Amino acid sequence: MTDSNTGSTPDNASTTGSDVIGADAGNTTEKDPEDWVTGDEPMTGAQRSYLDTLARDAGETLSADLTKAQASEEIERLRAATDRS
Repeated sequence: MTDSNTGSTPDNASTTGSDVIGADAGNTTEKDPEDWVTGDEPMTGAQRSYLDTLARDAGETLSADLTKAQASEEIERLRAATDRS
């Protein structure tokens, strides 16, 4: 077996930092919308469509010019309000 596939850590890699991947990394697929790089871009078509459905079910009216981050937050809020999980 070569050094590249033994699972050893390269000499220049830090194993003491808090930024890890793998089993101990926790949930790395969810980020706070405020931390999104593209969060300030307009919401996507899919977000708009889903928000329209959720808002109708909740009897609410939302602004149509939300950002991706704002739309994500509204989706989470409305999903909870309409018991959609």
